[in-house]
Amino acid sequence: MAAGEPGDLGGYYFRFLPQKTFQCLSTPETTSRLRQWSMLGRVAAQAFGFDQTFQAYRKDDFVMAFFKDPNVIPNLKLLSDSSGQWITLGTEVKKIEAINVPCTQLSMSFFNRLYDEDIVRDNGHIVKCLDSFCDPFPISDELRKVLLMEDSEKYEVFSQPDREEFLFCLFKHLCLGGALCQYEDVLSPYLETTKLLYKDLVSVRKNPQTKKIQITSSVFKVTAYDSAGACYPSTKSHEQTFSYFIVDPIKRHVHVLYHCYGVGEMS
Repeated sequence: MAAGEPGDLGGYYFRFLPQKTFQCLSTPETTSRLRQWSMLGRVAAQAFGFDQTFQAYRKDDFVMAFFKDPNVIPNLKLLSDSSGQWITLGTEVKKIEAINVPCTQLSMSFFNRLYDEDIVRDNGHIVKCLDSFCDPFPISDELRKVLLMEDSEKYEVFSQPDREEFLFCLFKHLCLGGALCQYEDVLSPYLETTKLLYKDLVSVRKNPQTKKIQITSSVFKVTAYDSAGACYPSTKSHEQTFSYFIVDPIKRHVHVLYHCYGVGEMS
């Protein structure tokens, strides 16, 4: 019997938690920003509970059990490539990939270097640059340059470990947006929305010994495959199409943050 199938010792069982809503995506301000960034109606957050102790080294078993679970299959949302409508999984997952995403940042001061390096002016305005292109993204400011262009002189403002952090990934996804993204002239909408999402998705607790705040969540970037190839988050791969699983081992919750690149809702 394959690992993660019901009946397997230590198998995980999941339940859908529809009552857990993510305020970060539904506030009027975030809604209007997501509309401007061409992500509205294409991004979703869902919560599921599970019944066993989560062990990070068994993440692959955990994620495989998730996709095979009868409470997940009819509830996990994704966008159909053909119709553009929200659908549920409805296919048998044969293989998964779960990449560890470091999640250690506790402060938005992580982004202060954008001011120090003249990527953003002191007044919050993003510094413009000559138009160029980093397929499929147009680049017309220093912020997108630092996010995308590895050969730009300011790329190393964020080290490789910095770029792998979940906080950075969220920020970058929001900055790059969907297919008809209207980019911001100032930094604050990106920072504020990143912070709201991060706080809503990631769990923290005070360490009883040190009294310091620490992050308890584990984060994975997830892809699932059926017999035909990739089926989740989409059959088509894109830098802006993603699903992150944010696992709280104490509450035994998994938060799923999903986005599929395309043209968001306009009106």
